[in-house]
Amino acid sequence: MKKKWFYPLLGILFLSLSAFAFHKFYVGVFQVEYAAEKKMIQITSRIFIDDLNNAMEKKYHKKTFVGTEKETQADLDLFKKYLAENFTIKINGQTKPITFLSKEVEAGDVLVCYSRIKDIDKFKTIEISNTILVDWNGEQQNITHISAFGTKRSVLFTESSTKELLKY
Repeated sequence: MKKKWFYPLLGILFLSLSAFAFHKFYVGVFQVEYAAEKKMIQITSRIFIDDLNNAMEKKYHKKTFVGTEKETQADLDLFKKYLAENFTIKINGQTKPITFLSKEVEAGDVLVCYSRIKDIDKFKTIEISNTILVDWNGEQQNITHISAFGTKRSVLFTESSTKELLKY
């Protein structure tokens, strides 16, 4: 009688646990650091390559291969446009241009991007808007770590929370 229930329960347990193992997390990690000595904000972004290409395809209706061997200059140009439209920073209420510097692939599936904002003197407020991949997937979460003036803060950007104003 015990064996009659044991194997079905074991099967249900296995299926339940394997469902958690196959669930994909939709997370991007961003680091925004104010380098006062350089009068610069340095930005490092970590985004899953497949999610990025899917988001860009959905938004621009064009297949892209950013971060892969098939990447073209047109893909890179579209990627820069996507970043500019979905990640913005305002200093003291004024939008600042973000300069894309370079990118590299990490661990085979993560695109690490380096950007900066130059000529930034001491500021009182920084407003960050981060909708990277959120338009493609409502489950996307973007963790953003901000370091400035000796303090570190972390903000979670989601579909319902895309902007944050920090005061110093």
